[in-house]
Parts: sequence; structure tokens; C-alpha cells
Amino acid sequence: MCRNIRTLHNFEPPATQEEIEAAALQFVRKISGTRKPSKINAAAFEQAILEIAQTTSKLLANLETAAPPKDREVEKQKAVARNLKRFS
Repeated sequence: MCRNIRTLHNFEPPATQEEIEAAALQFVRKISGTRKPSKINAAAFEQAILEIAQTTSKLLANLETAAPPKDREVEKQKAVARNLKRFS
């Protein structure tokens, strides 16, 4: 479930709101232990996603680093190479 949560800090271009919301969704799914909540829990599930996404946006806006921004394509290629090594 959590394999879709990616590092969002220090990338050029910065993380999009969609990426932040996707990470929040994965986090809530992991914490709740469910992929889709029951009808009675749907509102709490959605509220948690919203609040976590907002908090994540604030966190990313306030983080500082001296390291140069990472390139998304280079990081993607590194991940593919790691997976090939791991699963071949």
C-alpha cells in the first residue's frame, strides 16, 4: 500500500497538489488498514486525507535545504535500476 508514497521535498519542479493528495491518500489507507472506507467512515476518511494534504503542503513550504534540487527523471531512472537489480 505505501509503496506509492514518494519523497516530495527538494524536487524541481516542486511537488504538485495531486502528488501531495496521492501521498495523503496512501498514508490514510495504511493507517486505517482499508483501501476504501465503509459509508459510515467515508467522511472521516476524506477529512483525514484533506488535513494530511494541507499539513504536508505546509511542511514542504517550510522545509529548507542547502542541497541542489533533485531531477525527477534522474531519480526515476535510479529507481528503475534498483528494481532491475532487486528483481532480476
